[in-house]
Amino acid sequence: MLGEQRMKFLLESASSSSSAPASAPSEEVVSRSRKLVVESLGLGVGVKKGEEVEEELLSRRSKKNKVAGDSGNSGTEVWDLEMQDADQNGEANTSELIGAIGRELAITCLLHTPRSYYGMIACLNRSFCSLMRSGQLYRLRREARIVEHMIYCSCNVLEWDGFDPCRQRWFSIPSMPPIECFTLADKESLAVGTNILVFGKKVEAHVVLKYSLLSNSWTTGDMMNSPRCLFGSASFGEKAIVAGGIGDTGTLSSAELYDSEAQTWTTLPSMNKARKMCSGFFMDGKFYVIGGKADNHNEILNCGEEFDLEKGTWRLIPDMASGLNGGSGAPPLVAVVNNELYAADYAEKEVRRYDKVNNAWITLGSLPEKYTSVNGWGLAFRGCGDKLIVIGGMSAPGGGVIEVCSWVPNNGQPEWKIIGSRRSGSFVYNCAVMGC
Repeated sequence: MLGEQRMKFLLESASSSSSAPASAPSEEVVSRSRKLVVESLGLGVGVKKGEEVEEELLSRRSKKNKVAGDSGNSGTEVWDLEMQDADQNGEANTSELIGAIGRELAITCLLHTPRSYYGMIACLNRSFCSLMRSGQLYRLRREARIVEHMIYCSCNVLEWDGFDPCRQRWFSIPSMPPIECFTLADKESLAVGTNILVFGKKVEAHVVLKYSLLSNSWTTGDMMNSPRCLFGSASFGEKAIVAGGIGDTGTLSSAELYDSEAQTWTTLPSMNKARKMCSGFFMDGKFYVIGGKADNHNEILNCGEEFDLEKGTWRLIPDMASGLNGGSGAPPLVAVVNNELYAADYAEKEVRRYDKVNNAWITLGSLPEKYTSVNGWGLAFRGCGDKLIVIGGMSAPGGGVIEVCSWVPNNGQPEWKIIGSRRSGSFVYNCAVMGC
């Protein structure tokens, strides 16, 4: 394994423009080496050429492993075979990655290589495959504060698709196992670390499925201490918080923290109000829950609550959700970009920004109007890096169409740009944004 001190030394020298000891690789050296990495892997030739390289790599690995038949997802088959090889032969020798520049600098350069190429890189050999599956690159990326965002959405029951907003390209992931509650009932989803958690409820019990980016597969996830549905949630890095919802005893005020690295749930102090069908988000380093309904005769809650992670305390914020939808339809559609809170009013089809000082909402302009939803259900509104994202569906001859729209918030009115579309269902069941 790479020594932590040496790795940090390389990361600092690669990301800093200040002077460094003579033994540290300069920014120019790292830049040239990164270029060598990209060129040697066939990745630095544009999206169109990159797709051709990916097909070639997958075809090459498919032939080498004698993949028979065509399941319609050759990338998944090849990845799974590589994973099996790595398991059967133990951890691959990662001392040889790109011999021309050495392993340590190769890893440093891979940290700065777009992670949308990581699946292609893992197909090269067991050394790269083992490195990708270990999660080491993602841990080092977090330490270096290198974050890229990918959008995952489910527009057909049990099926998920990924979308890379930078390359503006769709990609597939395996379908969820055919568990009845995920087929027939409502589901909540949450991206945390390198995982997607999907929560469902059978008649007699709750169920959690977990998708791993590292293994490209679904497994049974870890159950909360107090299983629930229709809760508010949000993630920050490898951790996430869920709060409220409906549990076995009714509407809950409890909250829990999930650590995706340790795969553990920790009970947090309870909120001031029990609430269901609420929304959660992180802003300014604190976790918030907004809107929803109380347990008493479905009373609509206009208040929000702020959880201070350092103090471990909740603060009630009156009227924080005043004027937002969420009483008779979907939970409030809210998103955070650059520590600013935005909301999508699905009734008026407007975008609003939250004024933290005056505890009020300011109308900015319109949402894309052509997408259909049922009282807010079926429409996704998310923050993705420096962008606000709206994902909606439309009916079309022979099926439906899903479109991804983005806007970088500024002082002006929203100007939505379509960055992706595809044939799919016309209803967004679940959506999660993974940043790693």
